[in-house]
Formats: sequence, structure tokens, C-alpha cells
Amino acid sequence: MTAHELTSSPSLLPLYAKAAATGPLHRGTELPDSTYTLGDVTIDRDHLVAYQRVCGFRVADVLPPTYLHILAFPLSIALMTEQAFPFPLVGLVHVNNTITARRPVRADEPVSFTVRADNLRPHPAGHQLDLLAEARVGDEPVWSGVSTYLRRGTPPEGTEKPERRELDPQAGPLTTLRVPENIGRRYAAVAGDRNPIHLHALAAKAFGFPTAIAHGMWLAARVLAGLEGRLPDALVHDVSFKTPVPLPSTVSIASVPVDGGWDLDVRSARNGKPHLAGTVRPIA
Repeated sequence: MTAHELTSSPSLLPLYAKAAATGPLHRGTELPDSTYTLGDVTIDRDHLVAYQRVCGFRVADVLPPTYLHILAFPLSIALMTEQAFPFPLVGLVHVNNTITARRPVRADEPVSFTVRADNLRPHPAGHQLDLLAEARVGDEPVWSGVSTYLRRGTPPEGTEKPERRELDPQAGPLTTLRVPENIGRRYAAVAGDRNPIHLHALAAKAFGFPTAIAHGMWLAARVLAGLEGRLPDALVHDVSFKTPVPLPSTVSIASVPVDGGWDLDVRSARNGKPHLAGTVRPIA
């Protein structure tokens, strides 16, 4: 295993430039055995507040469960731009995200991160893989995240189509949310994820989208923020990203209480197209 012990968070803009320049060179059938670690990250209070505001959370000293994802994200991009990584970064689609928050983490607690790739597997639309992130306070594991990415292509023969998880959109009260045209730029300014498909309509059209689309992790966080004060302290938050949310648009959010947690469904308020399906469950 190749260990990369970092002393600061990688800068994303040079990594994106590297990804664009080296994309055609990424070919392979195995994931690199690299791990990236970053120790004792001090939470920037101004950055935390900016994240809380853009995602709709209350301003508080406790980190939202989704906040540590964006602190681990640059390590994931560093790994995915390695020469040994089998796929170009451009074209990977974030299709699922699972967060396990074992307890609330406070802004005054230094956090250490470890990121690695695992579980390259066939999928009916190509191949999937997981980026695994773990956060610790001292020696205590407090948070983990599994980001599942899809590389579209020809799947191996006999690949079975996974069962789709759907929630009846009429199963619970609906909340209507207006998603503004500039939310991609606002979230990118905080999260650092400056994929062109989220920033401007013209840039998104170059990648085959009719308009810019919202970040999936912004949508996941925004839905979670709507449940603030009604969430377990220790939880598993799992979301599947179905179809992109065009900017601007209006979405309908259904949240149904289940087993001490929630079932979640986000759809277009105009035509009912599913955007996100998810669950929140308490950890015993």
C-alpha cells in the first residue's frame, strides 16, 4: 500500500487542471492501493458558517453531518488524478453517497482524515467504485463516508440491474424548494467543487447538459437541513442521485418518519421526475 501523508489539504484547481490534461492516459482494470491522510485539521469557523448558510443549516458550533465530506473531498480528487487510477476524472458520475456520523463533532475539535478507493465492480451502465473517507478526533473514529462513482461504458456480460429504491412521493408531507440559478456557483465557492456543469449554462452545454445543474451533495445537505432538530445524534445518511436538478428549478421534497429516522424523496415539482432518494437511520 502506498501511503501519502499530507500536511495541508490539496488545492483543487491544479488537480482539476491535471485531470483535464491527463484524462486520456487513465486506462486500467484495477484501483490504486494508495491511501491519503491529513492530520489534525482545524475547522475554519468562517468556512463552516458559509457552508451552513449555503446549505440551509442553522449557524452553530456543531458540524452538519455532510460538512466533513467537503473537507475529505480534495483527498479523494488527489487519489482520482493519480496516474494509476483507471478512469479519467472527467466523466465520472457521483451516483450514491453514504455518511455514517457516530456522534456530533464540534468546531473546536481537530479532525484527521484518511481516504482510499475500493470495490471496483461491474454495473449495468459500465463500472462503479467507492471512495472511502474516514474522519477521526484523536484516535476516535467519528465519521465515515462512501462516495460511489459510475464510469459509463459497456458492462460485462451477465451484469444484473440493481434494484431501484423508490419512495411514494405522496407518502408524506411535501415541501417545495426553489433552487436558484446561482446555487452551483455559491456552493462551489464553499465546497471547492468547480465542475463546469454546475457553474454556467454555456459550460454545462459543452458537456451535454441543456443548462447548469445543482451539485448532488448540495441537494443532499439541503434536504438534511430541512430536518435539523429532528435528526438522531448518531446516524447513517444514505442518498442515491437519480437525475440532475436543472438550474433554476423548483423541487418537491417528501420526508416520511421511519424507525426513528426518515425516508426521503426529491422530485421535480413540474413533472415529477425523481432527483434524489434517501434514508436517515439512527445508529444504536
